[in-house]
Amino acid sequence: MQVLNRFIIYNRKFCSKLEESFPTFFMGKTNSTDDLNNRIAKSLTDLKPRRIIEVGGIDRPLLTKNNDYEYIGIDIEFCENHYSIYDKFIVSSIEEKNDEKAELIISTTLLEHVKDNKKSLNTMYDSLTSGGEMHHYVPSKNHPYSIALRIVGPRMQKILIKHLRPHAADVTGYPAFFNLCGVNEMKREMEKIGFNNINITPYYRATDYFGFFIPLYLIVSLLENIFELLGLSFFAAGMVISAKK
Repeated sequence: MQVLNRFIIYNRKFCSKLEESFPTFFMGKTNSTDDLNNRIAKSLTDLKPRRIIEVGGIDRPLLTKNNDYEYIGIDIEFCENHYSIYDKFIVSSIEEKNDEKAELIISTTLLEHVKDNKKSLNTMYDSLTSGGEMHHYVPSKNHPYSIALRIVGPRMQKILIKHLRPHAADVTGYPAFFNLCGVNEMKREMEKIGFNNINITPYYRATDYFGFFIPLYLIVSLLENIFELLGLSFFAAGMVISAKK
């Protein structure tokens, strides 16, 4: 096992060097995290929301408590220090209806873990006030890494992550269903529900999942660049979604 771990560390270090030397090729020109944060910041400025719901944030929220708004957290797991993070915390699935209303709903890397995103989207639509907005980052279902996750399954994921991606062991490994987690599928469902101003931007980089083995990392990186060049959002790694009620 020590030999394997040293092998993985060597591969990850080499891949990091490649990213430093050729950042555009391996990491892309744009960043989904920056995009999501910028969209949220714009909503904070334009809407000046009195209430914000973050779904799936648990103890890693996108925002911080602020006197300008009431910050509500919703997650299927209990957050022990939720009083220091949120003004209100609800243990529930986003698939379940709730009585909360907000001008802004946000999440990151949540919806791929939900079995029925028709219910999720309907719940969020109902929770938004008129003119309210939502912003999410959602991993996509047809990238090599998401296909690999579904093949491996959650139990094996937890075992492999400790060795292949030890830096992410505490925040990954949850069951992933990728229901409706494609650009076109998501847009169609949102339109059916009644969302307006739908803006979905695909992103193509998820090479970190393959940094444990240099040849695989290079192959996936090449494919990602081809997908992006041809605009094949079907194979995107993820997407930033915005919509308005």
